[in-house]
Amino acid sequence: MTVMTKGGNLPVPAAGLQVAVTWRQGAQVPDVDVSALLLDATGRVRSDADLVFYNQPAHPSGAVRHLGKGQGADGTGADWLWLDLEAVELGMDRVVVAASTDAGTFGQVPFLDVRVGLPDGQQVASFTIGDASTETAFVFGEFYRRNGGWKFRAVGQGYASGLAGLATDFGISVAEDPAPVPVAPAPAAPAHPAPVAASFPAPPADRLASELALSFPPFTHHASGKERVTCPPNLPPGARVVVEIECRDSISVHIDSCDAYGRADQDLLSTYEDEVHARTFATVPEDRPLSLVVRADTPWTLRVLPLAHARRLVHSLNGRGPDLLVYEGSAGVLSFVHQGQSNFVVWHYFTSDDPEWQDDEEDLLVNEVGRLDVLAPVRAPGLLRIEADGPWRIGVGG
Repeated sequence: MTVMTKGGNLPVPAAGLQVAVTWRQGAQVPDVDVSALLLDATGRVRSDADLVFYNQPAHPSGAVRHLGKGQGADGTGADWLWLDLEAVELGMDRVVVAASTDAGTFGQVPFLDVRVGLPDGQQVASFTIGDASTETAFVFGEFYRRNGGWKFRAVGQGYASGLAGLATDFGISVAEDPAPVPVAPAPAAPAHPAPVAASFPAPPADRLASELALSFPPFTHHASGKERVTCPPNLPPGARVVVEIECRDSISVHIDSCDAYGRADQDLLSTYEDEVHARTFATVPEDRPLSLVVRADTPWTLRVLPLAHARRLVHSLNGRGPDLLVYEGSAGVLSFVHQGQSNFVVWHYFTSDDPEWQDDEEDLLVNEVGRLDVLAPVRAPGLLRIEADGPWRIGVGG
């Protein structure tokens, strides 16, 4: 790992990278919120969509995602970003990593630094901020194109005018509120993920909202072929979490959860696409770490993320292959369009009306083969688990 100083730069791989801003938490230490801005050759965003932060956690291109916050046993806090530099669109020359403080300044935040790592946990670079004072927003560093590749530069520039000043410099319109983009949060989800609470699980009626509020450090594992993966023990017991996998050129990709003896017992995801970027969910056991079996023929990357990182179905969404969506609307009708040739299956998981029934209800909304354009009723807010082999579109209403 390279320990960088202000103004320094170094080449970085164009593959997936994990970026964490870390600090030592404490009673008088303000919270830190990380964001990323994708900039064109003029050094400005094209639109508000080029800002990624906790209320807008994914760029439309998929190149940058906000993964959420975690807390270490030693009191270290971290806010995480995921970058796929290969997916950054042509014409976008820089990805800026920034942050703001909540009710305080960066001079009150001890042991503040930014770390760049690979999916397997190997550290690439770190940069410590040692001169913060009255700043309420900070640019930690930036990834920029150079000679056909990418480099990372340690910047360390502060803004006493807060996130509003920083955002204005990069072309984002800010009214009076310092929030960079006035994006309304989904109805039942909190705008700011909270740390994992020891009292989880919540009562069944509040299960979805409680799970969407949970946060933990993203877990990433890289391997090839068949392997059983045991996740860290800090995942919230009884909660549902996002399971994401990326893989290319494998004949098939499968993920199963394991029983207490390490045997595969539940099929979570199966796909036969050439290029896989798929999501499903798993429920963390109450009495042991979550264990998963992954089967593929080529190298793969597995991630386990808080449920809040599943995409929200508010109006309509396009996708391809297996995916997981959060639906927070009321009872109604959903529309489904599938352009693939094989099975298209959509399961709906929601809280039962029966107070004596602790498990979720399951509705099979769609189970068809090939191209289709159909409607199906949905009874309540919940999770939509999609099994597909091609492009699809899901919308709210007929």
